[in-house]
Amino acid sequence: MLPTHGLRTHIWNTGLRSVLLLAGFPVLLALITWSVALLFAAAEAVDFQQGLRNSISLLPAAIPVALLISAIWFAIAWFSNQWIIDMISGARPVTRDQEPALWNMTEELAISRGMRMPRLAVIETEARNAFASGLTRDKGAVTVTRGLMQALGPRELRAVVAHELTHIRNGDARLGVVAAVFAGVITTVGEVMWRGMRLGRLRRLPRGTGGGDGKSRGGAMLLVMLALGIAALAWVLSIVLRMALSRNREYLADAGAVEMTADPDAMAGALRKLVGQEAMEGLPGQMRALLLHDGANSLGPAWFATHPPIEKRIEALQRYAGARDLPERELREMGAPAPDATVIMRPEAPSTAAPHSPASSPPAIPWWRIRPGPPGPG
Repeated sequence: MLPTHGLRTHIWNTGLRSVLLLAGFPVLLALITWSVALLFAAAEAVDFQQGLRNSISLLPAAIPVALLISAIWFAIAWFSNQWIIDMISGARPVTRDQEPALWNMTEELAISRGMRMPRLAVIETEARNAFASGLTRDKGAVTVTRGLMQALGPRELRAVVAHELTHIRNGDARLGVVAAVFAGVITTVGEVMWRGMRLGRLRRLPRGTGGGDGKSRGGAMLLVMLALGIAALAWVLSIVLRMALSRNREYLADAGAVEMTADPDAMAGALRKLVGQEAMEGLPGQMRALLLHDGANSLGPAWFATHPPIEKRIEALQRYAGARDLPERELREMGAPAPDATVIMRPEAPSTAAPHSPASSPPAIPWWRIRPGPPGPG
């Protein structure tokens, strides 16, 4: 890691940490595949050493199968991701006429980074939260709750929108799906192995040429215990890696919001207004990882939390981005215009008389309302 001296090196280090965490999932997939190979080898093992050699010889055939299963799982998640999120969350897409302030704010920030205007949606709930979704930059979506829009001032809401746009720019929803698929495959295989062991199906060992002598049975049981131990380790580490990746992306999105708005006080102020918020009801754990903050999954053991504690996120903004510890009075006045220095650094709002940028403005029919046509030939 590079020495961290400011916002830019903080972003670099956080991004590098995400890459390293993501690289751990293929390693865990190989481990869980080896554990399955150990079970197959145990069924025909003459002794422990022979079983180990047999399990390793099975890996060249087993790993492609594991990758194929992961690819199928990923394809299903890719094509159904946004539909599932909308159905579970109750998000309602909005237009410029319905939410002009939110739309103009988002379009301004998108233009400043050359992004396509994301789909905007609102959830009618008093909870204060937001999340980004969409697996590509061109089809990103930003969803905010009514409670968040009512609780935050314009500067704070702008910072939150920038936070979610940073998630889209960084491909965090896509990374989340990749991590969820790997973790799902590992968890499913581990559960099948454990249930098989409980049902006694793995106790009928050995069944091969080794006969039923004590040496072969002892070696087979050692192979089974090793397989279950590796599967348990892969399962725990997959959860730890996934949660660490989620926490890391939140730090990165906070920093990206400051870089986009040049207003660290607003991002810190928005986070302060999330303190004490309870978890949004009815959302599964995988979706709560997308939220701006989750009151349930930021508590408990740090290694198993999807979000860093708000205090640590604010501390990072103060250390690396220059956010101030503002008194309560100034926090209440956060809706006032930003200081002059911040206003100068903001991009100008698009003129209503000039044509919209094709890279950021939606087409005449928004992309999320265009129905897919029939598939082409071939």
